[in-house]
Amino acid sequence: MCNLYRMTKARSEVAAWFDAVDAADGANFGDEVYPGYPGLVVADGAVRAMAWGFPLVLKGKQGQPLKPKPINNARTDKLGSFFWRQSFEQRRCLIPLTAWAEAQGAKGRMTRTWMSLPDAPLFAAAGVWRQSDEWGACYAMVMTDSAGSDAAEIHSRMPVLIAPEDHARWLGAPADDALTLCQPWAGSLTIDRTAQPWAKGAASQPGLL
Repeated sequence: MCNLYRMTKARSEVAAWFDAVDAADGANFGDEVYPGYPGLVVADGAVRAMAWGFPLVLKGKQGQPLKPKPINNARTDKLGSFFWRQSFEQRRCLIPLTAWAEAQGAKGRMTRTWMSLPDAPLFAAAGVWRQSDEWGACYAMVMTDSAGSDAAEIHSRMPVLIAPEDHARWLGAPADDALTLCQPWAGSLTIDRTAQPWAKGAASQPGLL
């Protein structure tokens, strides 16, 4: 799954890369994006700021409302479920990123392993989005089985990466056609195993549904 990614490019660079309008309205976001925090997406021809994760509303043992949990990853095999179906059919987006991270190592001593595309300063992961009462516009990253990809040695799942020639297809094709793009990345990946502690920030609480 993906619970942390980097996006180190300016909004203007993202807009130019995706031939989109910058509509992020001066929003601030960090180079490292965590669940529940703002990130950039490309949707409806514009670069927009949204919260990473669909809110899952939970209740306590006494029925009291709890703070919503961000469900930031959508499994490919669950895109037809009630939670994701309408967004997948009607509101797909591209998530610009420069790398994504997975945790490796023993519990309590996990470190960050970063993956990216060789010689690609920016690339896109598949996403879905919707409006929410809790956080306004929000998005989730689509995940698939990593078998057959370089990412498989790090984690059993990986983001669905969308090649530039497939951007328009992911955004606008019928759902059945878009689903065929949800495959592990067949090209090479750059893998950077670091000594950075994994639980440095909010990245210790992933959401996958």
